Amino acid sequence: MTEPASLLQHGWRETAKTVNGVTLHVVEAGNSGDPLVILLHGFPEFWWAWRHQITPLAEAGYHVVVPDQRGYNSSDRPQAVADYHIDILAADVIALADAYGADRFDMVGHDWGAVIGWWVAAKYPERLKRVVLMDGPHPDIWGRQALKHPTQALKSTYVAFFQLPWVPEATLGSFDFAGLKAMIQGSAHKDSFEPGALEHYADAWAHEGSITAMLNYYRALRKRDTGGEPARLAPPTLILWAGGDVFLERNVAEAGLALCDEGKLEFIEGASHWLHIEQPERINAQIIAWLGESR
Repeated sequence: MTEPASLLQHGWRETAKTVNGVTLHVVEAGNSGDPLVILLHGFPEFWWAWRHQITPLAEAGYHVVVPDQRGYNSSDRPQAVADYHIDILAADVIALADAYGADRFDMVGHDWGAVIGWWVAAKYPERLKRVVLMDGPHPDIWGRQALKHPTQALKSTYVAFFQLPWVPEATLGSFDFAGLKAMIQGSAHKDSFEPGALEHYADAWAHEGSITAMLNYYRALRKRDTGGEPARLAPPTLILWAGGDVFLERNVAEAGLALCDEGKLEFIEGASHWLHIEQPERINAQIIAWLGESR
């Protein structure tokens, strides 16, 4: 399925890549010979989450590759919970880089894209140049921080709800996805999303099986081995964290930083969870400066 022309800006192109057993819809920009940077969106977005970052990164000299992650929008949407184990999600990213012939690449992730990004960086450090992770927890510390901080546990109650069978599908998918729209609007500043933006999101959610696939990311967390020491990150990693995130407290970011061999943490004050949409110029400058240190 192709994207509506209204979403594709000048210089952007779309393709499909079959990787790790699924076909992913991909939007890309920039020259194919330039250094590869993969942008990973979160829940409940799709590739268009990066609409403010794609062109600036391409103009900075990167080959920008932005997939709809498995389960989302126009990518394949397997329905088994096991298909969304984080090891599989991380392998998707590596296979996508392989499909573009990149031995090493840069990576930027937000929300679930950052959760996956932590795991890619931990498991495949030799493949990554530099990493930017925004408002998504290291998967080995998410639950531990909730146990340590009751306020974080309270903010994470939605995760347990999302892990229930069929109930969240019925709740989030009814009345033209009113529940999902309310979740986004309730966690963002008033004017974070431009008029009509949530209708584009709703179009992505309307694909058959999408809501279940998106929720299976959360359900698959129960299948993880949570014992042992948290995985460390060797690649240079910039953590950008919204000062006003209603889902994740600052201690989650700080615990992630402690697991980075070469890490930097910056809190973006005045931003909600959707910092890359609300403050694109600031975020773009941070990303480009950080990635540029390896060039």
